[in-house]
Amino acid sequence: MPLYEYQCTRCHKRVEKIQSFSAEPLTVCEACGGELEKLISAPAIQFKGTGWYVTDYKKSGGAPAESKPAAKDAPAPAKDASSSDASAKPAGASTAAPAKATEK
Repeated sequence: MPLYEYQCTRCHKRVEKIQSFSAEPLTVCEACGGELEKLISAPAIQFKGTGWYVTDYKKSGGAPAESKPAAKDAPAPAKDASSSDASAKPAGASTAAPAKATEK
């Protein structure tokens, strides 16, 4: 059953009352006889399980932090000695000596 909170409009006393959904709301303050108004308060909700906490998500996107393991059958990127040398040279550079220019 839900917990309802009321406040008196005359003496400003707050009262909490556990009532069923179908029960009539309180209208009279027991302390001074003033009119009670029902307050809106945050519900007491407790989330359980995964996916509810900041630590369950990646910082960038919101996908679950648990990542799937890499496929075992996928080939690893090949490391080639010539490719590492080529990456150090500017594009279009060749390893051959430059040819001499001939004049006519």
